[in-house]
Amino acid sequence: MEVKTSLLDNMIGVGDMVLLEPLSEDSFLENLKNRFDHNEIYTYIGSVVISMNPYRSLPIYTPDKVEEYRNRNFYELSPHIYALADEAYRSLRDQDKDQCILITGESGAGKTEASKLVMSYVAAVCGKGQEVNKVKEQLLQSNPVLEAFGNAKTVRNDNSSRFGKYMDIEFDFKGDPLGGVISNYLLEKSRVVKQPRGERNFHIFYQLLSGASDDTLKKLKLHRDFSKYNYLSLDSAVVNGLDDAANFRTVRNAMQIVGFMEDEVQSVLELVAAVLKLGNIEFKPESRCNGTDESRIKDKNDLKEMCELLGIEQSVLERAFSYRTVEAKMEKVSTTLNVAQAYYARDALAKNLYSRLFSWLVTRINESIKAQAKTRHKVMGVLDIYGFEIFEDNSFEQFIINYCNEKLQQIFIELTLREEQEEYVREGIEWTNIEYFNNAIICDLIENNQNGILAMLDEECLRPGTVTDETFLDKLNTVCAEHQHFESRLSKNSKFLTDHSLPHSCFRIQHYAGKVLYRVEGFVDKNNDLLYRDLSQAMYKANHSLIKQLFPEGNPAKVNLKRPPTAGFQFRASVGTLMRNLQTKNPNYIRCIKPNDKKASHIFTESLVRHQVRYLGLMENVRVRRAGYAFRQAYEPCLERYKMLCKRTWPHWRGPAREGVEVLMADLQVPAEEFSYGRSKIFIRNPRTLFFLEERRRQCLQDLATLIQKIYRGWKCRSQFLLLKKSQIVVAAWYRRYAQQKKYQRIKSATTVVQSYTRGWQARKLLRDLKYQKRCEEAATTIAAYWHGTQARMELRRLKQEAQNKHAVTVIWAYWQGTKARRELRRLKEEARRKHAVAVIWAYWQGLKVRREYRKFFRANAGKKIYDFTIQRIMQKYFLGLKSTMPSMSPIDKNWPARPYLFLDGVHTELRRIFHLWRCKKYRSQFTEEKKAVYEEKLEASEIFKDKKALYPSSVSQPFKGDYLEISKNPKYQKLSSAMDEKVLLADVVNKINRANGKGTARIFLLTKKSVVLADQKTGQVKASVPLPDLTSVSVSTQSDGFFALKLKEGSASAVKGDFLLSSEHLIEIITKLHRIGATAADREQLNIDISDEFLVQFKQDKVCVKFIQGAPKNGNSVSCKRKNNRLLEVSVPTTA
Repeated sequence: MEVKTSLLDNMIGVGDMVLLEPLSEDSFLENLKNRFDHNEIYTYIGSVVISMNPYRSLPIYTPDKVEEYRNRNFYELSPHIYALADEAYRSLRDQDKDQCILITGESGAGKTEASKLVMSYVAAVCGKGQEVNKVKEQLLQSNPVLEAFGNAKTVRNDNSSRFGKYMDIEFDFKGDPLGGVISNYLLEKSRVVKQPRGERNFHIFYQLLSGASDDTLKKLKLHRDFSKYNYLSLDSAVVNGLDDAANFRTVRNAMQIVGFMEDEVQSVLELVAAVLKLGNIEFKPESRCNGTDESRIKDKNDLKEMCELLGIEQSVLERAFSYRTVEAKMEKVSTTLNVAQAYYARDALAKNLYSRLFSWLVTRINESIKAQAKTRHKVMGVLDIYGFEIFEDNSFEQFIINYCNEKLQQIFIELTLREEQEEYVREGIEWTNIEYFNNAIICDLIENNQNGILAMLDEECLRPGTVTDETFLDKLNTVCAEHQHFESRLSKNSKFLTDHSLPHSCFRIQHYAGKVLYRVEGFVDKNNDLLYRDLSQAMYKANHSLIKQLFPEGNPAKVNLKRPPTAGFQFRASVGTLMRNLQTKNPNYIRCIKPNDKKASHIFTESLVRHQVRYLGLMENVRVRRAGYAFRQAYEPCLERYKMLCKRTWPHWRGPAREGVEVLMADLQVPAEEFSYGRSKIFIRNPRTLFFLEERRRQCLQDLATLIQKIYRGWKCRSQFLLLKKSQIVVAAWYRRYAQQKKYQRIKSATTVVQSYTRGWQARKLLRDLKYQKRCEEAATTIAAYWHGTQARMELRRLKQEAQNKHAVTVIWAYWQGTKARRELRRLKEEARRKHAVAVIWAYWQGLKVRREYRKFFRANAGKKIYDFTIQRIMQKYFLGLKSTMPSMSPIDKNWPARPYLFLDGVHTELRRIFHLWRCKKYRSQFTEEKKAVYEEKLEASEIFKDKKALYPSSVSQPFKGDYLEISKNPKYQKLSSAMDEKVLLADVVNKINRANGKGTARIFLLTKKSVVLADQKTGQVKASVPLPDLTSVSVSTQSDGFFALKLKEGSASAVKGDFLLSSEHLIEIITKLHRIGATAADREQLNIDISDEFLVQFKQDKVCVKFIQGAPKNGNSVSCKRKNNRLLEVSVPTTA
C-alpha cells in the first residue's frame, strides 16, 4: 500500500484551502468538487477540517488507516478526520493541554458520524487493559442509547440529532480514558406531539413497537400497529435502510453495557409507552349550568392503561386534565379547562415527560461513565450540536439554535485569531491586525440583559395582563427598530414598510450566515413552556419510582409559588456555560457540509454547498489564515523535504536545521519579503512561493530519479557480467572433473572384462573335468538300473496274468445273472399285458351294454336332454348358492358373491344391477316427504360444493335442520315470528362482518320463499329485509371457513347500504336453500354461486376486496378477519391437517 509522506504529495486539487491560488468563492467550490469527485471528502483550512458527507461507505476507516495516522504530524499525510483526532489526542497526552473538538454543520451533513469517528479513533489509539476497555466500551455504547431517544428521521436526514450534545472525555496522565460527562442542550420536545410532513417522531417509539417481544408489548399494553397511536406519523413510519427491530436490540444491549439495571430499563420503556398512550387521550366539550365550557375525556380506556403503567389513580389524572388550580399567596382558585386547554395540557405533559426522561437518561449515563478518581484529569470535549437552520417557516427553536451558532462563530473567530497571534508571538514574528466581521453585535442584539430579544421575551412572558405574540413583536419593533441587523414591517424604520417579502407577523435578523425570517407565532408559549401544577402534583402521586424523580416540583410539601425559569433563559445560561468551558480548552474544528439534498452519493449541488460555505464562514476563515503567512513549517521537515534543491545541503547537512534552511533559501534566491524566520518554523507568505518550491522539488526529483536509474542500470549490468564470469569458471571446473571421471570409468571397465574372460576359461576347464567324472559314475548307475528294471517288469507281467484270470471268471458270472433277470422281466411284462387286455375288453363291454340300455330309453335325443339336464342342475345350484350369500339391503353396500362359472358372466352382472335397483326402491319407499326433501337438498349441495369447497365433507354427516332457533316456539322471538308473513324455511344466528375493523356482530338470519331477513339477536328488531329477486349472486371461498357475501342488484332499494358479508356455521345449508328457492321460482333467474378465494363486496359507494389466506392458527383454530386498508379485508383460515 502506497503511503503519502506529505500533504503535498500526489495531491488532488489543493488539500489545504490556505494554499488555494487564486482564492475566490468559485475556486473554493471547484476545489471541493474536484476532491469530492475523487472520493477525497476531507480538506483542511489550516488546522480546521472540512468534511463532505459521501452518503456511502468508504474504505478509509479501517484499522490500517488508524495505524497509518497514529503519531503522525498533522500535515504529514493527506487530510483526514483521524489526523485532527490524533493531533488533539497527542496534544492532550504529551503537552497536558485540555482539548475540545467542535463539530458543526446543518442537519444531514454528518456531524453525528464525525463525532463517532473521533471517539472510535481515540478508543483505538489509547491504552489497553480490562478496565480501560470497559470504560471505552461504555463511552462508545452511550451513543446508541442517546441516538434512540434523541434522534429522528427528518426530510434532510434519516438519523438527525434533535438535541445538542457535548461530551467531556477524561484521561489520566498516560492518556488512558477514565470516564466522561455528557451535557445535552435543547431537546426538540415539540416533536413528541407533532411532526412535520415526511418526518418521524423519535426513533425509540418505532424501535419499541417493532423490536420488543410480544410479552413485553403485552406488559406495556401496546400493539405493533403504528396507526393506533396519534403521536406517530404514518407517512414516514418505515424508513428504507433503517431496521427498527435490530436497532431496538442494539439499544437494549447498549443500555446493559452502560450499566442500566433491568428494572430501570423496564421503567424507561413504561414511560415511553405512557407517552404513546397520552397521545390517544381525546376530549369532548361539555357545557355547565353557569354557561362555562369544560372538557371531558371521550374514551377512558387509554387513560386507564396509562394510569396502570405509571401507578396513578385514574380520577386524579382525569381531574388534572379538566381543572387548573392557580395559587396566589394564601388563595387558591380552581378553573375548568375547555377542550383546547385540555389538549394543551395533555401535549405539555407529554413533552415534559419525554424531555425529563431524556435528561434523566443523560444523568444516569453520566453516573455510569464518570471518572472514579478524585485527582485532576486531562479532558477532551466533543461538541456535536445543531448547525445554522434556515427553513421556510422558522420559529422559536430555529431562533435559539441560530443564536447558539452565532456564539460558536464568535468564539471560533476569537480562538482562531488568538491562536494565530499566539503562534506569531511564540515564533517572534511581527503581528499585524486582521480585518474581519465581528458578530458580537448580533449576539448582543439577542442576549443583551436589557434590550436583547431574549430579555424582552422573558419580560413579556412575566408581565401581568394579556400577553400575546403580537404584543411581543410590538415591543421588538419599539426597542430594536434602529438596530442595523433587525428588520420588521411594523418598526419605525420606514425602509421596510414596503418590503412585501417581510410579513406583518414576522421579523428578520441579519445573521453572520445570512438573513433569517422568524414567524413570531408561538414564541411566547414555547418560551413559557408551562406545565400546570395540577399535572405535576398528579405525576408526583404516581406509584412509580422514576416518575417521582422526574417531577420533584409536584411534592405538596415543597410548593414553590415562584414562576419557573423560561426556556430562553435556561438555554442562554447553558450556552454561556458551554462558551466558558470552550474558552478554557484548545479548540479543534470540524466543519461538516452536505453535498446534496437527495441523500445520494456522487452528487454535488453547487448552490447548496455555496450556501453552507457562506454561513459556516469558511471563506472568512481562509482569509484570516492567509492575512499573515499562508504556510508555516518546522525547520527540520522543511530542510528534509527541500534539501535536494541546493548542492550545499544535499545529500546531508551537518549543521543546525535553521542554518540549512537559510542557505537553501539564499541559494534559491527567494525574495526576502516572501518569508520570515521564526524560532522553530519558517513562515511563507504567499502560496506561489510554496508552489515554486514544490515545482523545483518535482524537477529535482525527476533528475535524481534519472541519476538513480543510470547508476542502478550500471550496477545491474556489472553484477550480470560478474555473475556470468563466475558461472563460466564453475562450469569449466565441473566439465574437467566429468572428463577425468569418464576416462577412469573406461580403464576400470576394460580391466574388468579381461579378468572376467580369464575366470571364465578356468571355470569351463574345471567344469569339463567334473562332467567327465560325473558321466563315469552315471554309466554304472544306468546299467544297474536297467537290470533292476528288467527284473521288475518280469514280476509285473506275472502278477497281471493272475489278475486277468480272476476278472474273466467275475465277468462270466455277471453276464449269467443278467440273462436270468431279463428273462424274468419279459415274463412279468407279458403277464401284465394279458391282465390289461382283459380289463379293456370288460370296459368296452360295459360301455356297450350302457349305450344299448340308453338307446332303449332316449332314442336319438339323449345327448340334448343330458345337456339340458346338466345345465338345469348347474343353474339350480347357482341360484341356491346366491340365496345363501346375498349381501345386505344397504344401498351403499358394494359386496356381491363371486361368479362360479364363466358362461354366467352376463347373467351375474345383470342380476347384481337388478338387485341394487330393487333394494334402492325398497329403501326409498321408507322415506317421508320431509326426509325426501332433505335428501334432495343434500344431493343439490353435493352438486354445488363437492370438490369445490373444503367445508363440504364435514357437512355431509350433519342433517339440514332448517329452523335452528325454533322461532315459532321460542317466546323470545314471538314478536319476530309474528312479523313474518310466510313460513320460515331457515332460522339461524350469523355474524355480520363490519368493514371498518373486520369484527362480527351477531344477527338472526331468516329465509322465506320471498325474502331474506336480518334481525338483532337481543331485541329481535328487523335490521334489513331483502326480497329474493334483488339477490343476484352469492360468493364464498374454497377454504373451510363460513364466510359468504350476499350481492344485491345495483339500483334496487335493498342495495342502498351495499352488499352483506356474513359468517355462519351452517353455510352449506344456507346456500343450498337459497339456490333451491331460486331454481323452483318461475318469475326470476337462478341464483349464481361464485366460489373463489378473492371477491369484491360493495359497501355503500366503495368496493372492498375480501381475500382468504391460509395461516397458522392464532386464537385457537378460529377464522380471523382483519382490515388491511380501506380496500382490503383479509380472512385468515387455519391450515387443516
